[in-house]
Amino acid sequence: MIIKRVIILFGILFSVGISITSVAEDNDNAIGQMEHHKMMSPINDGRISLGLSPQRKVRQLSNMRSHIVAIQTILGLIVHGDFNAASKIAHSKLGMTEEMKKMCKMFDNDDFKKLGLKFHKSADALGDVLETKDMNKSLRALHTTMGYCIQCHAMFRQ
Repeated sequence: MIIKRVIILFGILFSVGISITSVAEDNDNAIGQMEHHKMMSPINDGRISLGLSPQRKVRQLSNMRSHIVAIQTILGLIVHGDFNAASKIAHSKLGMTEEMKKMCKMFDNDDFKKLGLKFHKSADALGDVLETKDMNKSLRALHTTMGYCIQCHAMFRQ
């Protein structure tokens, strides 16, 4: 029963990941086209723009795509029962590394900064929970970490 839930969750998250990746790639392409045509008028969808330069925007979108890949990898490892490898991915790819701390602190928006730091801290908590090999606790911790992704994307745009 638990494996069935994990497989369903994995399918849903995989679909969401592909959708977000596709949207992010479309955004990257649109940015390039707008720059090419000198039509850099922002679209207001109610979210807060971080006002990033085109180069920082591309880097930030790339980082977020790598987070999606890490989450997909973690889910796959959970499905195969490799909680130790999933824990290592959570800590190294999503957790509060020195690089992630430095990157989060580079943003001017304090709310974005705080949310990013909470995301990375929750990923370290996820990594710790994964080490227990408890499926339900691991999925709850993953749900918490992904909740920060949802919250951030609902509030901010690049």
